Amino acid sequence: QVQLVESGGGSVQAGGSLRLSCAASGYSFSTYCAGWFRQAPGKEREWVASIASDGTTVYTDSVKGRFTISKDGAKNTLYVEMNGLEPEDTAMYYCAARSSPSCMGTWEYWGQGTQVTVSS
Repeated sequence: QVQLVESGGGSVQAGGSLRLSCAASGYSFSTYCAGWFRQAPGKEREWVASIASDGTTVYTDSVKGRFTISKDGAKNTLYVEMNGLEPEDTAMYYCAARSSPSCMGTWEYWGQGTQVTVSS
């Protein structure tokens, strides 16, 4: 059974940084595609970034140059380093994973989310 557990959320001022982590059990970030999504109050969930099994990374335009997605195979943990945070980044952030090396298609596994709040 796949379990994804996020941590690292919190409250920061604009311009600050946070690093979110996603620890997996029953799943290998080294083998498959994984990513981060977020959902702000009153808005639909949106894709933020993904990393394929070969390490290829892709980002939504609004976070390019500020967020960095990475993974540690030994720790079986997914990360997103978030710098230059803006109030618009305030959302619940979710770790997601697929049972495929490719990042195209349905995201099958989800964590419970971790809240990020950025104040101006």
